[in-house]
This record gives sequence, C-alpha cells and structure tokens, in this order.
Amino acid sequence: MKVLILGANGYMGPHVVKALEPHHQLRLTDIKPLAAASRHEYMRVDASSLEQVMSAARGMDAIINLSVLRGHRRLAFDVNTRGCYNVMLAAVQYGIRRVINSGPHHTVAGKTYETFDFGISSDCPPHPGTDLYGLTKSLGQEVCRIFTSKYDIYVQDLLFLLLRDVATLERGTDVTPFAISWTDCGEAFRLGLDLDLAKLPSRCEILFVFADMPHGRFLNDKAKRILGFVPKDDLSILWRKAEV
Repeated sequence: MKVLILGANGYMGPHVVKALEPHHQLRLTDIKPLAAASRHEYMRVDASSLEQVMSAARGMDAIINLSVLRGHRRLAFDVNTRGCYNVMLAAVQYGIRRVINSGPHHTVAGKTYETFDFGISSDCPPHPGTDLYGLTKSLGQEVCRIFTSKYDIYVQDLLFLLLRDVATLERGTDVTPFAISWTDCGEAFRLGLDLDLAKLPSRCEILFVFADMPHGRFLNDKAKRILGFVPKDDLSILWRKAEV
C-alpha cells in the first residue's frame, strides 16, 4: 500500500515509520527536514497548506495524519483543524478511502471526564474543554466526521496520551490516566492500515490506544475489538510502589 504520512518527523512520526516500513511504500512529509537519512520518499509539506497536502496525496492509497501544533492559537487551528480539512479534501480528490488521524485523549475526554469519571469510552460525547490543543484537534475530528457522512471515506482517529520508552521506565512514576510504549503505538497504525474497512462500525471511529491500566479510568476495549490491538510491552513497573 502507498501511504502518505504527514508529520513524519514529529513526536510520533519516526516510531510509526519504523512500524510501517517493512510492510508499505511510504511517502514521508513534514514542515522540517528529516532528522536522519531515509530510504523513503520525502516532501516538505505544511499540513495547513491545501496545495501542498494535495500534491503530497496524489497517487496514495492511504493517509496518516500525525501533524500537530500545540502552543500558538492561530497556527494550532491551521494545523490541527484546517490540516484535517485539507487531508479530507485530498482524500475526496484522489479517491483515498482510508485515513488515520491522531491526537491526544482530550480530543474527546477533557478534564471534566478525566477528573470526575471512570470507565471512560472513546464513544463518550466529546468534551475537549478549553485546552487549545484538545479543542483544535476536536474540531479537526468533527471535520473528518462530516466528510465521512458525505463521502465513501473511512477515518480511524487514534488517541494517545503518555508515550514511553520501555528501556527507561522507572518504578512508581505513575501512568494516570494512561500510557503506551512507542513500539505498541506504531503497531496500532500498522493494524489500522491492515484493517478491513468493512469491519468498522461506522465510517468515522475514535479509539483510545494504550496499555492495560489497573485503575480502569479509561477503556481500550474498542481498539482491541476493532483493530485486534494487543499491547505487547509491559508497563506495570510504572504503577508498582517504589522500593524503599
């Protein structure tokens, strides 16, 4: 499969590339050059530019959108919200039916849920609150949902929080509300590309992706059921008490 990755040189991108490169032909894009030499095609792309996203999406079978900007009000909207709009327009233009979006858990479950509730599913009514990052990502997800109601496009929105290197885990450093290893994060995107789209309950699905947590505040059962996601890395040292 020919896969366009937006934000391939960002926080999550290199780990997703590593998981996908044995299986797919990748076109890597970012607003900045790749940190290291790569055997994959690279294009400089600003996700907020419709023209650049359109150019990058030509000839692709799937789009993975990892682009993100957190701290600047206008730029966050341009990348996190307008970027989703550009991705969906490109998918319509080129007949791309598979889009995988990414974001933080508070795209859906902001502090209202996180502070007062438990057993929180990714199907809960969206409540991102006033956090700039979560709010602009939530607007981008709503753009995706509206497009899938009009066009034959399937969006998987994979939501994460803490991402950890298993080699550097420290006992008793906590994982509230949830976490995942970099390797398992990349595997979730591989599963999303392999998934038979007919098995999605709808054309726009939101999934929390994380390792099994003992407190049960959030639920990852939907990712397991739909993607066949099984977290392989053990993060349990994080919630064990520190040795005295």
